[in-house]
Amino acid sequence: MPRKKALLIGINYFGTEHELNGCINDSENIRNFLVEDRGFSPSSHDMVMMSDAPENEGTPFYPTGANILAAINWLVTRNQPGDILWLSYSGHGGQVKDDDEERPSGFDDTICPVDFYENGQITSDMLHRAIVSPMNPECRLTILFDCCHSGSACELPYVYRPDEEGNVNLVDTIKQGIGLIRAAEGLFEGGFSVSKVDDAKMLLGGATDFFNGLHHRRSEDVDEDGLTPETFEEHWETEGKDVWMFSGCADNQTSADTSIAGAPTGAMSWAFVRTLREYPEQSYINVLQNTREELARKYSQIPQLSCGGRYDLDQVLIL
Repeated sequence: MPRKKALLIGINYFGTEHELNGCINDSENIRNFLVEDRGFSPSSHDMVMMSDAPENEGTPFYPTGANILAAINWLVTRNQPGDILWLSYSGHGGQVKDDDEERPSGFDDTICPVDFYENGQITSDMLHRAIVSPMNPECRLTILFDCCHSGSACELPYVYRPDEEGNVNLVDTIKQGIGLIRAAEGLFEGGFSVSKVDDAKMLLGGATDFFNGLHHRRSEDVDEDGLTPETFEEHWETEGKDVWMFSGCADNQTSADTSIAGAPTGAMSWAFVRTLREYPEQSYINVLQNTREELARKYSQIPQLSCGGRYDLDQVLIL
């Protein structure tokens, strides 16, 4: 019988200027969903929960960069064909300069461990090499990232862009690009600061990513399922790994930390779980569309779906 393994990471950044409210709740809610609805075992041999709750400090479950990478290695190695894997992350996402100069915006997506101030962020390239490359190609991994700038956070080689231009909705995306520029301009009202300059660089990077993308999307190789190859220096498409990633927003967007039914939560995590609890047997594309529809009622972020190959998006989500 296939084994099910899960790694759930939620970071609230307690006591810092970057404190969030709902990320640990996200992990708890997803844990309940996996155990109650999807047959995952809560045993510590099969499910690892990482958070910056005070009781975890000094243990392997405290989400420092080193601990996160060690836990990811536990998740994706020593698995048998047919095993089902789950990885979720709820916390801050960021962007850093792309030293390889392969991204149109000039930035790589990142996630922010609890110790990112001291030891740095984990880049999309590092995440791919840690998560995807070591995987048994006969296992299936589903990833949910509820953080800002998460569309390419694991550098999966194919992304779903359903229209002929390779966008979710061209008009909405243009509005988003213009909005990023205006947001960057607004940061400078009232004077400059290092943090404002850094934030503005990220916003302008996202806008640049969008507008540069308009030059080449007409010629992108979008197949009949709406999948188009992403642009990375490495040829990740040759790995052929069975990986599916739902992310809270596009690379140039932010992901909402909100409150639903009085409890702090990430909007993407909430919408994803709600969608699958309401309709358990959905295809990957249905899950994406229904999650987008749920979020569109209140939020501007547009969830993304990417995968490790040119796979059939109409197949039922396996979890």
